[in-house]
Amino acid sequence: MQSEELLEEESPQSAAPDKEERGRSTIVFPYLDLDDAVQVARAVQAAGGTHCQLDQLAAQLDLKADSSGFNLKLNTARIFGLITRSPGIVTLTTLGTRICDPRQEAAARVESFLFVPLYNRIYEQFKGVNLPPMSGLENAIGNMGVAAKQKGNARQVFQRAATQAGFFAYGPTRLVLPTIKGSAVAAAAEPSRRPADHEKPDEASRNNGGGDDSGGGRQEPLIIGLIKALPKAGEPWTIEARRKWLQLAATVFDVIYKDAGDGVSLRIEIEKDSAAK
Repeated sequence: MQSEELLEEESPQSAAPDKEERGRSTIVFPYLDLDDAVQVARAVQAAGGTHCQLDQLAAQLDLKADSSGFNLKLNTARIFGLITRSPGIVTLTTLGTRICDPRQEAAARVESFLFVPLYNRIYEQFKGVNLPPMSGLENAIGNMGVAAKQKGNARQVFQRAATQAGFFAYGPTRLVLPTIKGSAVAAAAEPSRRPADHEKPDEASRNNGGGDDSGGGRQEPLIIGLIKALPKAGEPWTIEARRKWLQLAATVFDVIYKDAGDGVSLRIEIEKDSAAK
């Protein structure tokens, strides 16, 4: 799903902005925080395991299915990468399933935070340095594509979500990636990588994702994380594990790429070989 579609469906916490104001934001961000998104994921799990009907989810959240508050929570969970929506149905993504598992929740919260385009941009820009004061941070958020009248709210929700994901463990002025063993996100977003002996300095910079946003050698941290999550060549990898990786990849692609507007969607399923039946 392309960013414009996500923005078009968002509503602020109080009153919905008019279309002109909404149109000025060119980067996706939520109006509710990470805890609200996790609440939705857990409600889906409680209602149906991996998916449920909209009215079942609304009942779990004690909201009306046709209310703006319910739609706001759904959009928030989707922007954090925890759910997908189809007519009448809400489905947990692989990330959403992991965030409901206490053993995987900490790592999944980090990944979910970086899944939000605005938060990913903020992390990349201020990685390794102190965040600017409140007014400076709001100006930076505005430069990243948030409408002027939405900067204050976007900044407040960002700070709450960063705390909830563990990025402010060393204080609210510095974003530090939480140390979580076995996390693909930690590998993807690590501040630096020691160049291999055969690399030239400019090659190491490109492999680290250096440069501007115009393309070239820069790669999205989430894409790098997906690649690092792959097993080594020759190692066993179950069909179910492959399906989960492909589903996560499809969700990542929905956030960082625009679709062709051809009205089709991608579905990943396991089909038993007819010869084995």
